[in-house]
Order: sequence, then C-alpha cells, then structure tokens
Amino acid sequence: MKNHFQIVIVGGGNGGVSVAAQLLNQDSKLDIGIIDPSEKHYYQPAWTLVGGGAYDIEKTVRQEADCIPEKAQLIRDRVVSFEPERNAVTCLGGDQITYDYLIVAPGIQLDWDKIKGLRENLGQYGVCSNYTFESAPYTWQTLSSVKRPCKAIFTAPNTPIKCGGAPQKIMYLASDHLKKQGLLSKSEVHFYSGGSVIFGVKKYADVLNRVVSNYGIQTHFNHNLVEIDGPGQLAYFEIKNADGITHRVTQPFDMLHVTPPQSAPDFIKNSPLALKDSPLGWVDLNKDTMQHNRYKNIFGLGDAGSTPNSKTGAAIRKQAPVLVKNLIHVMEGKSLDQVYNGYGSCPLVTGYGKLVLAEFDYNNTPMETFPFDQGKERYSMWLLKTKVLPWLYWNKILKGTA
Repeated sequence: MKNHFQIVIVGGGNGGVSVAAQLLNQDSKLDIGIIDPSEKHYYQPAWTLVGGGAYDIEKTVRQEADCIPEKAQLIRDRVVSFEPERNAVTCLGGDQITYDYLIVAPGIQLDWDKIKGLRENLGQYGVCSNYTFESAPYTWQTLSSVKRPCKAIFTAPNTPIKCGGAPQKIMYLASDHLKKQGLLSKSEVHFYSGGSVIFGVKKYADVLNRVVSNYGIQTHFNHNLVEIDGPGQLAYFEIKNADGITHRVTQPFDMLHVTPPQSAPDFIKNSPLALKDSPLGWVDLNKDTMQHNRYKNIFGLGDAGSTPNSKTGAAIRKQAPVLVKNLIHVMEGKSLDQVYNGYGSCPLVTGYGKLVLAEFDYNNTPMETFPFDQGKERYSMWLLKTKVLPWLYWNKILKGTA
C-alpha cells in the first residue's frame, strides 16, 4: 500500500470528501489520500425527518467508496495517533502514512456512555435517538404507536452538538403528530436542555418560543440528562444552581428522545492537534483561515474543529472553499487571504410542512439567503429541507461543485 501522499485527509464524511473534491477540481494532479474506516456514507440531516416518519431511512445511505472523488485514494483504516513533527499518522492496522499537508475532518463523537443506562436501553422502553442510522427508525416506531395521552421528553446536552436545533425539530414533529391524532391537549411534552436558552440567535429564538407556546411544550433549562432507567421509564436530570451546587430530579416518561453529549473523537482529544486544556478536545484551528494554530501544514474543518460556529453541514459548505484556497496558497508560498465568517445554518423543522431557515454568523447575526423574512414558518423552506438539500448534498456538495 502507498504510504506517502501530498495531502492526507482524515475523515471521509461531508468535510473530508467535499474538500478533496474541491481540491481536485482546482488541480486534478494533486495526490490525495482519504483515511476513513466506514463502509457507508450517511446523509445525517434527514434522520430527524426519519424519526418523524417523513423520510425513508434507505435514502440517507450510500457506499462510502462511491462518494470518494475518482482521483483520490480511499484508505479504509482508522487513525489512532498523529506525529505532526514527523508529518505522519499511524493507523489501527499498524500502517504509518506520511504527508506534506494534512486536513483533519473526523466529525464529532457521540458520547453515549456519559449518560448511565442510555446505551443498553436505546431502542426499547420508548428510549429513542435520531443520532444513528440504526436508531432513528425506532423514534417513529415509538411515536406512531402512541394511541393515548402520553408524557414525551426531549433532551439536549450541555455540550456543543451537531446541528444545535435537532433536539427540538423532532420535538415539534412529535407535537404536531400528537396534535393530528387529537392527543396533544391531554399529553405532556417537555424539553429538558442542559443549555440556558431555546436558541442562540434572538430573531429565531422569538419564533421558537411562539412555537413552543402554541404546542404547549414545557421547557426546563440547565437540566442535564445523566441517567436512564429503561424498564422503569424514568429519566434522571442534574441541575446546577447559581452557587454551583447540583441536585437531581427524576421524571417518568412514555417516550424519551435523547441527544447524547458530544465531543471531538478520542484519537483527536489525545493528540497534539487538540486545543490545549479543552476537555472536549477540539482540533485547534484558526477560526478565520481554518489553518491549525500550531502546525502550519495542517488544516481542519467540520464538527471536530474549535471554530466557535454552529456545527452544521452548512458551516462545512462555507468552510471548505476557504480551506481549499488557503491550503493552495500555503503550497504556493503565498499568504492566507480567505476568511470564514462563522456562517452556520439550521433548518428548524417546526411541524409537518413547516420550517424556519435560521442562518447566522459568528456573532449570531442573521445572514439570510432568501429575499424574504426567514423568521417565519414556511412550506417553501420545508421543501428545501426535504427535497432540495438532500439532492444538493449527493450531487453537488460531495462533488465539490455546490
């Protein structure tokens, strides 16, 4: 097997594949290796819709090899360590691969075990999560089997997560489903969040607060899910008061949708590439240029990066061209002149056929694409989410032509 590449990319997800494609579109002679152990490539943004019974799970998966640009080489292995001083990575299979330039795009890690009882109870007793291909269909199975008033709890952790609005999207779909079944008025829907607000951008927070009110959802902030008793259908939350003292509350449930805590993958956390003194271990990136702050031949993008943007596919779409142009400038001995402004987008599903498209930058200032007020629920934006964006992902984004 070849063990040296001009450019090595760690991660074959949205970030790694789209950057490889854009680089090769700029210069087809570039020598690129992509290291990823996955056999499948997933379109994860649709898993919320799968959980709400509005999308076919099989349309969210393709073979990883079919998504890799033709002129890049896929190395099906897992990186276990980095030696940036030697320009080398070591893989689980024992191979050491060297590079001239490195791009780190491993995605985010789901820390299931930080919630006691989550892993063993997921997929039964009404314990759901849309965060994997395997578990998302059970959310709809649970929701569609509700035939009487119920207590449904939706959680969000106190860590950054991919697509910050996802914990709420499924809650709104569930509420809309219960409403259509005539069960919402007698049911209880609760949002338990480890965070302190419904959404970080005031314009969209105002809309979501109205949606919450219209559905009669009860919100509980600074509540972090720490344990689940599946057979007993009990959820345990930890609350920290103003003095930093924590106490627990216990809540019974019929349905519990869990968003697991998230962090950088362990092999990043334990590496020299991680942000120092950061328990979540993000890759230490310059938030403007996407270059590593300490190793100038290393770049990164996506959910594992330290850039303080919302962790979304839309952010990757704006980070990728900045990274590509800046990396090419480094290769040519030029200065870095491309800047990422922190753009992120969250298509906030608020019910069936309704969506608020939130778009904003590092300062949480709205950066809207369309020539109308996006702070309203719209059917057109639902069509964008369910029809246009999946097509765009498979046909344009992964091919570097979006």
